[in-house]
Amino acid sequence: AAAVAAPHGAATAASFDELLDRCEAVAFAVPPAVQAELAVRAARAGRALLLEKPLGPDLASARALADAAESAGTVAQLVLSKRYHPVTREFLARARESTVTGARSCYLHGAFLGGEMATGWRLEHGALLDLGPHLLDLLDLAVGPIASVRGTGDPRRWIELTCEHENGAVSQASLSGAIRLARAHTRVELYGEEGELVYDAEEFDHEECWPVLRREFAEAVRGRRAPDPDVRRGLRLQELLAQVRPAAA
Repeated sequence: AAAVAAPHGAATAASFDELLDRCEAVAFAVPPAVQAELAVRAARAGRALLLEKPLGPDLASARALADAAESAGTVAQLVLSKRYHPVTREFLARARESTVTGARSCYLHGAFLGGEMATGWRLEHGALLDLGPHLLDLLDLAVGPIASVRGTGDPRRWIELTCEHENGAVSQASLSGAIRLARAHTRVELYGEEGELVYDAEEFDHEECWPVLRREFAEAVRGRRAPDPDVRRGLRLQELLAQVRPAAA
């Protein structure tokens, strides 16, 4: 750790508890099972949290983390990276003004076939836990609150989700991290009486998301105000994922 930190002038800590003593906020970039344990400890210590999705490996751990953050009254922001890009925000704003009858979406790439993204938890749980939160978040916001979701297929290869929304609309999502593509495909198509509204993440530079994310997290911590998306949004998405997992197992 010291060798990695030295070129950046960063301090090191011999334990997680020592790290908590030295900081006011913790950004997590670890597997869900590790985050679910350590983030609860950080919340109880009163530290602000920047959390990855999914919150945990299952609904129980996600709920425990959300409850811990809420009980501590700490800032707990969720990293749904695409939400911090202006293209995404413009799409969601336009979707709120639309009446959607149905929607199709996909998040497809080949990162699980090898490389730095082919990590243990992703290979074990597949695209559902890793990619599913992104599409379910967008569909839930763009189409309307999801009432129920079911899945078919193998999340380690290809899984299809069908969502029924509270407003009567139906949407579908295709997820895979195990197909070879030149570039990842992340696309949402909304259909309704006003016509078609399309969101395509291939059209923007993902590097633009991170400065916005970091700035908004810092502002939330300094101003002690609720971020968006927050840990409760993460729990909402985990509840939807839990509906799918028994059918997809």
